[in-house]
Amino acid sequence: MQQRSLILALGLCTALLVGCSNPEHEELQQWMAQQRAQARPRITPIAEPKQFQPQTYTADGGVDPFDPGKLTQALRRDSAQQGARSGIIQSELNRRKEPLEAMPLDAMAMVGSLQKQGQPTALIKVDQLLYQVRVGNYLGQNYGKVLRITENSVQLREIIQDVTGEWIERNTELVLQETQK
Repeated sequence: MQQRSLILALGLCTALLVGCSNPEHEELQQWMAQQRAQARPRITPIAEPKQFQPQTYTADGGVDPFDPGKLTQALRRDSAQQGARSGIIQSELNRRKEPLEAMPLDAMAMVGSLQKQGQPTALIKVDQLLYQVRVGNYLGQNYGKVLRITENSVQLREIIQDVTGEWIERNTELVLQETQK
């Protein structure tokens, strides 16, 4: 009895598998094969290149781009514009650099402040070294001059170039950093 039910179950599974084959898929595959056989690529021919005709240069009454007089005028005009613009930066270029101007501001951290000889002094930490900074000192790579020191911050005036190349002043600040234990 058990063998009959096993044979019957196997026969039923075989009938189901045969019933799952779909004749539509066979027709689709035949149509695809026929379309592939009929498809031919269309290649358009490339046009012949045009023949190059060289022409001689004639400077009949034209402006000479290498005229020394024009170059001199342009250089004078540019230097006059630079002189007018560089008034802010000129005094900074003529003074001696301080040690903390060699490092960017984001590498510095204010870790404290104190009063030394009646003047506010900020404690700035750079590369595990501690520096004392007073009003008038310079910090950072953008000519940052210390304008004011409070218990919680050091306020600076920096000179930077904007997108047009003009030198402009901007105010920035180093804020007291809490130490992590």
